[in-house]
Amino acid sequence: MKLSILDQAPIAKGCTAKEALEASVELAQLADRLGYKRYWVAEHHDLEGLSSPAPDILLGIIGSQTQRIRLGSGAVLLPNYKPYNVAERYHVLATLFPGRVDLGIGRAPGGSAEVSIALAGNFLEKVKNMPKLLDELLHFINRDFPEENMFAKIAAAPLPEIKPTPWLLGTSEKSAHLAAEKELPYVFGHFMSDADGPAIVDSYFEKSAPNKAKAIVTVSVICADTTEEAERLAQSNLHWNVLRSKGEGKDGVPSIEEVEQYHYTKEEKKLVDKLKHNQIIGNPTQVKLELEMLQQRYDVDEFMIVTITHSYEARKRSYELLAEIL
Repeated sequence: MKLSILDQAPIAKGCTAKEALEASVELAQLADRLGYKRYWVAEHHDLEGLSSPAPDILLGIIGSQTQRIRLGSGAVLLPNYKPYNVAERYHVLATLFPGRVDLGIGRAPGGSAEVSIALAGNFLEKVKNMPKLLDELLHFINRDFPEENMFAKIAAAPLPEIKPTPWLLGTSEKSAHLAAEKELPYVFGHFMSDADGPAIVDSYFEKSAPNKAKAIVTVSVICADTTEEAERLAQSNLHWNVLRSKGEGKDGVPSIEEVEQYHYTKEEKKLVDKLKHNQIIGNPTQVKLELEMLQQRYDVDEFMIVTITHSYEARKRSYELLAEIL
């Protein structure tokens, strides 16, 4: 089983965005040493508690301070941008870090309606044009526009010796089928979906051309030396999601001490139980077993792990334990 990391660059309550970004760089260096395959950075805009609206900038720093781990976006939210600009930015990364760059592509807004307008104008119109935007981006990456196309005469320079590898991210059959149609590898967000993930990934493989399909599943995991400690650590992110569902939690991931003083309503307890359903929480042996069971359901050989705790040290420890057992 291959393991990779998805980093949302969370800000712990009481810490600054600078500290959160520095923690991301430290985590990437650790992942590089531990043998993780990829380190991908998510894109969010004006979402309090998350500190990375520009994955390519953070990846440039991470790439300069790591040796072998693959670097990627999880994901570039394509309707926010012109495909040419995205190709240029990831060509810069691929030029600096040859053979190490993935270009994950998504279509979510990554923020509020106002943010979408500030970034892209008519976002909904661009979402409708997602297949066309994707085609244009792939042409710039592959340098294969038809001669009659006006863009055939330009290059998304610099042109790297090894192209960035495009991936399509999603949580629905629509995204899975688009990935299959475009002959792209696919990443399914198990940690953020209530859909039948294994069926969606199966449909991707069924519709893909022979020998063209590759899939990764992204899973939320918190691993600690004991089950009790893992359950305790998990409280921070679970509580943060409850707060954000009410428009609160804008100062970042709360501490465990804050959570322990909070009294949940019946509805909030139900939400916590629902959130836990899509997470793997436990000691190394438990986590390994649950990941192996999930691997059988999805029939994939790589999982991308997202871990959010209030303590950056506890997050690093979680990834260390995973690397040791798997």
